[in-house]
Amino acid sequence: MPKTMGILGKKIGMTRIYTELGFAVPVTVIEAGPCTVLQVKSEATDGYNAIQVGLGEKKASRVSKPAAGHAAKAGKAGFYHIQEFRVADPAQYQIGQTVGLDGLVQAGDVIDVQGTSKGRGFQGVIKRHGFSGGGAGHGSNFHRAPGSIGCSAWPSRVIKGKKMPGRMGNDIVTKKNVLVMDVRSEDNLILVKGSVPGAKQGLLKIFSK
Repeated sequence: MPKTMGILGKKIGMTRIYTELGFAVPVTVIEAGPCTVLQVKSEATDGYNAIQVGLGEKKASRVSKPAAGHAAKAGKAGFYHIQEFRVADPAQYQIGQTVGLDGLVQAGDVIDVQGTSKGRGFQGVIKRHGFSGGGAGHGSNFHRAPGSIGCSAWPSRVIKGKKMPGRMGNDIVTKKNVLVMDVRSEDNLILVKGSVPGAKQGLLKIFSK
C-alpha cells in the first residue's frame, strides 16, 4: 500500500505497557483510520501533491447535497471529518481507496500528533498563567487578582499580549516527536508514549516523519 504522510484518527484513552526490563510505560491508544480517499490532487492540476481523506461515515440524511455529491464519487454517503495530507506520488491513489496504517509508522518511529485541547472555559490568571497570587491570611486584601496591568502615565495603555484572565483551552495543539511504542495494524491502533492533546474520542491528526 502506498505511504501517506499522515492519517486521521481518534483518541481512545490511556493505559500502560511493560518493557522487557519490567518498567511500566504510560501510553495513549489511538485508533488511526481507516480513511477513505475522496480526492487526489497532483502538482500538474493543483500545484501540489496530496490526497483528501474522510473519517467517520455519516448517514445520508445528515449530509448536505454538495457534500453528498463530493462523497458519492468515492461511493460513500458522507463523512464527519475531512482532511488533506501530502503524498510523494499521487498516482498511487484512487478515489474510493481505503488508507490504513500499513506502511505509515512502525514501533520506534517518532510522529507528530495534533488535536484540540480540552476546553477550560473562562479562567483567572492563577489557573491560566500560573500566577502566585497574594497571601492567604485574613488581613490580606490581595488573593487571586492579577494586580497592576500597566501605568497611567506612559504608555497609558495595556500592552498587547499581557497575561490576563480569559478563555483557556480548546486550542489546536501539536505534540511533536511522539515515540511510537507499538502498532497493531489489524485493529488500526497506535500506542504512543505519554499523553496527546484532547479528550477521549477526540479527533487527532497523525503526521509521519
